[in-house]
Amino acid sequence: MKNWINRLRGGADNPAAPKPAAAAAEDDEQPGGIVAEIEATYYRWLTASAGYDAPADIETRILDQVRALARDPASAAGLVPRVPEVIPQLLRSLQDEASNADLARQVAQDVVLVAEVIREANSAYYRPMSPVKTVEAALMMLGQNGLRMLLARIAFRPIIKLQSTGFTRLAAPLVWSQSEKCALAASLMAPGLTAGAFEAYLAGLMQNLGLVVGFRLADGVCDAGKVPGSSEFGLQLLAEGRNLSAAIAQHWDFPQPVADAIAHAGDPGDENLAQALALGDRISKLRLLIDANVVDEDDDFVTAGLDNFQRRCLGKLSTVES
Repeated sequence: MKNWINRLRGGADNPAAPKPAAAAAEDDEQPGGIVAEIEATYYRWLTASAGYDAPADIETRILDQVRALARDPASAAGLVPRVPEVIPQLLRSLQDEASNADLARQVAQDVVLVAEVIREANSAYYRPMSPVKTVEAALMMLGQNGLRMLLARIAFRPIIKLQSTGFTRLAAPLVWSQSEKCALAASLMAPGLTAGAFEAYLAGLMQNLGLVVGFRLADGVCDAGKVPGSSEFGLQLLAEGRNLSAAIAQHWDFPQPVADAIAHAGDPGDENLAQALALGDRISKLRLLIDANVVDEDDDFVTAGLDNFQRRCLGKLSTVES
């Protein structure tokens, strides 16, 4: 996977500077208090069926392993699958502004990709007037930016929803659903913050990779199918997971702003792309919690935590199918 996204958008040499994870467990300036509560509620929901009151040494051991991998991203990257080669080829074609006919020929080489493109064009998100049946018509519906986002999502799906055992196997589909929604929400937030929509989308897809690796590590430390369920541990794992994701993104030569945004998404007042990612993350987690009947549409998390545009984005996410 190394270099393909870098070739798409261009990268820098300086590594992303991860934020201290402990800060995520503290009440920040507003809306940090609400953000921390949403994070804790999301983690409790995610681990509800398997969370247990783990001893402090177990929690520390898991977090230390995640931190160690963040310092050794090559080893961390070896724990997840590689991206299919057809995806970077198509992304390079998009960078070169290939014609729709050229793109259609490349898409047609992969039967699975054909089905994905047509399915996307017929989704509730695009709402076509009549069913889309050909690759050419689907590409017209999606546009080049829509196709780039679809290709990125196809590339990341097997990475996040990796086949595993224990708690990771149960959690990965839920984490992937949040990743998809986060990517879309972040891309919708980005223009208003003068940030790149596609970079925000990539950051949303990528930021949970470290969390999934953390769950795999927990499966090796805890009893079968169990994971520490405390909110305090959850906040630290979510933060350390983002640091690990940023380190892997750096190792894979993602565009530097993407890696930086993942590392600093929890920092108030940071770069615009980090703000877009943080907003997308919050909105997407609320969407999952509302759909799971954990919180209500009129909960303070929504009414006090989101402005009108962000609430409209929250509603838009209800059309996203995982």
